[in-house]
Amino acid sequence: MNKVALYIRDSYKELMHKVTWPTWEELQQSTMIVLAATIIITAIVALMDFVSNGVLKFIYSLFK
Repeated sequence: MNKVALYIRDSYKELMHKVTWPTWEELQQSTMIVLAATIIITAIVALMDFVSNGVLKFIYSLFK
C-alpha cells in the first residue's frame, strides 16, 4: 500500500506543480482546431462514400 500512496502523492505533486495547463483562450483555440479538422475529415469520408457508392452502382448495373 505504501507504493500506491507514494504514486498518488507524486502524481498530485506533478499535476499541481509541473504541468502547465492551457489558458481559457488556448483551450478554445485548440477546440476550434479539432472541431474544424473533424468536420473536414468527415466531409472527405462522406465524399469518398458517395463516390464509391456511385461507382459500385454503375459497375453492378453493367452486369444486370
